[in-house]
Amino acid sequence: MAAVPNSNNNTATTQQPPSPAAANTAITQLVPVPTPTELTTDEMAVKVVHKRYEGLVMVRTKAVKGKGAWYWAHLEPILVHNPETGLPKAVKLRCCLCEAVFSASNPSRTASEHLKSGTCPNFNSDSAPGPNPISVGVVSSPPQPPQNHRKRNSSGGRKGSGFKVNSSETTYSVAPITMIEPPRFSVDVSYPTRPDLVPAFSSATVVTGSGGGGGGGLYSPAHHHQHHQQQHPQQQQQQQHPPQQHVVLSGGKEDLGALAKFEDSVKKLKSPGSSPGQVLTKAQIDSSLELLANWVYENCGFVSFSSLEHPKFKNFLNQLGLPGITRRDLAGERLDLRYKEAKAESEDRIRDALFFQISSDGWKAKVSCCSGGYVFSKYAEDVLWETICDICGNNLEQCVGIVSDKFKSKALRNLENQHHWMVNLSCQFQGVNKLIKDFSKELPLFHNVTDNCLKVANFVNTKSQIRHSFLKFQLQEYGRAALLRVPYGGGGGGIGRVEFEPVFQMVEDVLSSARALQLVFLDESCKIVSMEDQTGKEIEEMMRSQFWNELEAVHSLVRLIKGMAQEIEKEKPRIGQCLPLWEELRVKIREWCGKYHINENHVDKVFDKRFKRNYHPAWAAAFILDPFYLIRDISGKYLPPFKCLTSEQEKDVDKLITRLVSREEAHIALMELMKWRTEGLDSVYAQAVQLKQRDPITGKMKIANPQSSRLVWETYLTDFKSLRKVAVRLIFLHATSCGFKWNSSLCRWAQSRNGIDKAQKLIFIAAHSKLDRRDFSNDEEKDAEFFSIASREDDVLNEVMFDASSL
Repeated sequence: MAAVPNSNNNTATTQQPPSPAAANTAITQLVPVPTPTELTTDEMAVKVVHKRYEGLVMVRTKAVKGKGAWYWAHLEPILVHNPETGLPKAVKLRCCLCEAVFSASNPSRTASEHLKSGTCPNFNSDSAPGPNPISVGVVSSPPQPPQNHRKRNSSGGRKGSGFKVNSSETTYSVAPITMIEPPRFSVDVSYPTRPDLVPAFSSATVVTGSGGGGGGGLYSPAHHHQHHQQQHPQQQQQQQHPPQQHVVLSGGKEDLGALAKFEDSVKKLKSPGSSPGQVLTKAQIDSSLELLANWVYENCGFVSFSSLEHPKFKNFLNQLGLPGITRRDLAGERLDLRYKEAKAESEDRIRDALFFQISSDGWKAKVSCCSGGYVFSKYAEDVLWETICDICGNNLEQCVGIVSDKFKSKALRNLENQHHWMVNLSCQFQGVNKLIKDFSKELPLFHNVTDNCLKVANFVNTKSQIRHSFLKFQLQEYGRAALLRVPYGGGGGGIGRVEFEPVFQMVEDVLSSARALQLVFLDESCKIVSMEDQTGKEIEEMMRSQFWNELEAVHSLVRLIKGMAQEIEKEKPRIGQCLPLWEELRVKIREWCGKYHINENHVDKVFDKRFKRNYHPAWAAAFILDPFYLIRDISGKYLPPFKCLTSEQEKDVDKLITRLVSREEAHIALMELMKWRTEGLDSVYAQAVQLKQRDPITGKMKIANPQSSRLVWETYLTDFKSLRKVAVRLIFLHATSCGFKWNSSLCRWAQSRNGIDKAQKLIFIAAHSKLDRRDFSNDEEKDAEFFSIASREDDVLNEVMFDASSL
């Protein structure tokens, strides 16, 4: 389910499945009522025949609409009745072309044996699947002996193509225009094709003289032999290769394309009723265009509407037998209908769900408005609350909360304080990523590495002799050459004054070019330049000290944090996983401190500061209530991990649970919490919830059934009347808002009110589709990963060959 986003943000919702009661009701309705009497053998046989017949009729109906095999257009299921009893006794297939009847046990085999093999006298091979009739041309210079078309494969066809060029004159040999039926011959699909049914010209050789006058042409029509199949094979070969005649073209090879078009025109005039290519029904055409439009909508700006009017794309549709589709059609009534369908499906899901969570991302700290001013958190608060009201109507508590990439400290907190049932979270993908910015600002190590890299990059890029040697050694070592990237503005004033991403790119360039930089400063000609330059001397001394180790340390930490953030973005953890994820990241950073001899206390302070900014009391409550994190004690009980919490976090659990229930239930909920703390969950159910399996793609162990944590509360732990309400609402909440990405080119649509409306509808359709398919991957990132596979091996090899500790 996705909510209609405004022009500044994308808002979507994550829904909860229907209640158990509703599910049980649906299941009860699907259970068939047993018959009072047992059916006889004959009645069972008739029932089986009818079931087989209805199944084949349904398959044929779908196929006629374009969603099945081609042969159902010619085969029809029929019932064969017993002449004595009048009851159906068998199902047969009848050929609509010749009225022949066959067994219905294997329709595909029947189509192959009766239709494609040529047994049916009225079957036209053009209606069978496969390529359209192909006009195959073999360029001939001197006359060649007759060839058997059955042995004319792709290699032979290619071998004969081309132009014969003599020193005195240029001879362009036009191929005999021979028709080959696709079901009977193998033809290279890369051959030039022309979907004709009869040859427009006979075999001819075109000779172009050296003079350029207005030369005339000789036209010899082809002779059609309707009874050629009954003649002697030698006579057929003679008629297939009549004596070649020469046609003089004054335009040389440039006339060959025009000649082909002319032949096509003659063919169309001769047979105006025949249309090239496959003939589709109206239902098939409508279904195909609908699929094409949905593909464009769901790509949300990554596929341009104008690209569908490209001449080659139109030609592609024409080859498939489809009409062209215009931008006006895509952005008009078709888009409005698709939007209404997606919105109706979304509203149905919301009505069926007990509760849901809104996900909102794409916000900026300051969003420019039309009046020229700025919009702050108050505007975001109003937008989010209006969205909740529009979706929920009178049942506001159906929205459990919001997860957003901005405004945690103000807008989200205000909404939570005003509405006690809400749990509003900040996106953990953004929170982990911001650790890089925190470290870059507060760790002296980052400042030193940034200043040193800027010094190296500016020196190498600006000194001509150094630059020449650097590029030469890059080519020698890596097979590529490029200058070192420098942040915009040169990074003056320290790392805090520039974005860290371009700084990190510079760090990566310096580190990946380490061997080339070493060779530059070892080169005799470059030594002279560096000795005469004070900056060059400083760089040489710097490289002999801790420069490379510090550079590798910064690079390693940034890669560590980015890797964790990417994993969070991909896995989309739930709220109960937040505490374990941050603890895992803390352990890895401490290991990094030990490896590179960094002051751990200073790093911990920066880490704790960011952790507190992202922390929400619901993290601790969900962690305690989620059965996946239960710990087995000495007695064999599976108990909640209270010992993993701090004293403050334990108080947060109590406060949050009492806030999420009514005042009358508060003391009951706390008593049930104490019972949960001492008794926990039955070992069998706990092990079932904590069951893991290996992901076939990543190879990592993952939860086998993520929904089981919530389901065990709804179905088994029914004694916890109040606590289970809180657990069910908390456990399913997501901790990230980065579920959907759309192309920024849609911002250009916002030049008019109509453009904004179309862009919002397109974003809604795309977001709804991704939520429906549970596919939040990004096509641009997939392409980047695909094209980086080859270069990644080289990068790994360079990293292996370069060891900073040896410098």
